[in-house]
Amino acid sequence: MRLTRQTNYALRMLMYCAANEGRLSRVGEIAAAYSVSELFLFKILQPLVEAGFVETVRGRNGGVRLARPAGSITLRAVVEVTEESFVLAECFEPGAADCPLIDSCSLNAALRQALEAFLGALGEHTIASLVGGSNSIHHRLGLAEPTGAPAGPVPGTARLRSIA
Repeated sequence: MRLTRQTNYALRMLMYCAANEGRLSRVGEIAAAYSVSELFLFKILQPLVEAGFVETVRGRNGGVRLARPAGSITLRAVVEVTEESFVLAECFEPGAADCPLIDSCSLNAALRQALEAFLGALGEHTIASLVGGSNSIHHRLGLAEPTGAPAGPVPGTARLRSIA
């Protein structure tokens, strides 16, 4: 199975926000860190906001930040939000009945088992586990080292659930 570019950068955006804990991240900064377009990241941001992974703060000093602790966001949860399909073979598609083995296929069962193992493994890892083990991530992303301050609401800002 190959994850889409959207999923790849959704995970990277969450990693950036986790590494930048306690501060707001601007989409332009994230785009520059990963050498991708801001427009592409804005498209990815919406499903992350809707799923409750990130929140946005509007205004001149606005940006994005994790909406909940990085340790509570599993890779599986992100993949399930950002991937459109988990169809591993055309016989998984709804209405696909061309194969005479469709109701008793061992291949179908094996592929379903493999998919569940893949998703299960992703469920064992969190955004925090991707960011926490390496101090070099801050340097590589051009971020200041963590201050140790807890991430919380920025005074005078409102939590927003959508992007305008």
